[in-house]
Amino acid sequence: MRMRTFTALVTLIGIVGGVAEARDSAWISLFDGESLAGWKANENTGTFSVRDGAIVAHGSRSHLFYTGPVEGGDFTDFELKVDVMTRRNSNGGIFFHTKYQETDWLGKGFEVQVNNSYERDRRKTGSLYKMQDVRKSSVEDGNWFTIHTIVRGKVVVVSVDGRKVVDWKEPEISKPPSNRAGRVLGSGTFALQGHDPGSTVYYKNIYVKPLPVLDFPIVDYHVHLKGGLTLDEAVANAEERGIKFGIAENCGVGFPTTDDAGLKRYLDALEGRPVFKGMQAEGREWVTLFSEAMIARFDYVFTDSMTFTDDQGRRTRLWMPNEVHVDDEQAFMNMLVAKTVEILTREPIDIYVNPTFLPACIADRYDALWTAERMDRVIAAAVKNDVAIEINSRFRLPSETFIRRAKAAGARFSFGTNNGGKDLGRLEYSRTMARRCGLKKADMFVSKPDGLKPVQTKGLPR
Repeated sequence: MRMRTFTALVTLIGIVGGVAEARDSAWISLFDGESLAGWKANENTGTFSVRDGAIVAHGSRSHLFYTGPVEGGDFTDFELKVDVMTRRNSNGGIFFHTKYQETDWLGKGFEVQVNNSYERDRRKTGSLYKMQDVRKSSVEDGNWFTIHTIVRGKVVVVSVDGRKVVDWKEPEISKPPSNRAGRVLGSGTFALQGHDPGSTVYYKNIYVKPLPVLDFPIVDYHVHLKGGLTLDEAVANAEERGIKFGIAENCGVGFPTTDDAGLKRYLDALEGRPVFKGMQAEGREWVTLFSEAMIARFDYVFTDSMTFTDDQGRRTRLWMPNEVHVDDEQAFMNMLVAKTVEILTREPIDIYVNPTFLPACIADRYDALWTAERMDRVIAAAVKNDVAIEINSRFRLPSETFIRRAKAAGARFSFGTNNGGKDLGRLEYSRTMARRCGLKKADMFVSKPDGLKPVQTKGLPR
């Protein structure tokens, strides 16, 4: 790196403070800088707008709640960084562990105060409102500053521009203010406050780091170059997020790649690029189309149980309503489980993707149809055949119950998006499930070395 570029980078980091840290893959953006997507205002919705990359709160009382996909909008332990700027005599706030309510001052959760010069309230910027108050602001109106809030267990720490101003521990028996009974640590979403028509507060660069931080490298093994997404764009996306992608080719009958020559072209296109090389084995015919030697050149192979021939000899693709025949739900589920177990047992794959997917006609009965006995049959087959189970963020599959049972049985897991275009998401569901279920590095999939790949140890079925 040239010195001029390095100097510019250092200067940038000095300007934006915590924002540079937010490029760490553990930090996730909650605000796109352009719209209020993923946020919902309650009363007086016109109080909030977006201007020059910031959320502007100016108008009658209103609260803007985070309603986006990260952690399902339900945060327990976390770090939150928000860049804030106030105008003279302005009041605002950043709430956590709260929930949506239609009107009035918020009854649930805690407020980190934003107030440098608002004369009618002595509680200044950084105060954990009415729990541990700050009487003198360490920052000034008209300048950007960063509020960094950490909630871990019963402890809340608030720093303003790197200076700790609050270090509060909730008593064993909580003692919320008499008029704020919901000010008790638990979980909830975030909200920004628009306080009054005379206040103008700006919020931007809103990043959260859910805790505990996952102790393994984040890899999205289920990325496709489709919908206009190019390899260069995918690489840039992964680098910006500090993670790694596995780029997978769809291989099988009815897909672009149907023979060894096609596999070679794909592998050559990825050669030398900072991605894992994945093969998505489509349908059940894939085992007859490619050689073991060529398959073994991939870093991993995955498949799902969404394509098969049903018990009546009909080709079935679960995402195609006209190809799904569910005359009896229980009989269909028993067939689907049997087909899945057969795939996991027979085919030389590394990862079972889109796991437990159900067709639209019965998807709303997922919890009832995926009984413990059915889950355990699939899990046992995956563990016995050393097949990792994908936690899929696009379809939000499998369920938390399934993941917990699989973890207890010794299964391994991978993260995957299965994008349909350029929107690669942020692996929100995968990360959330990993934290909730306590997944560690030892629980995660790692591709096998040459000589130990499934196609080399199990071979193709004949």
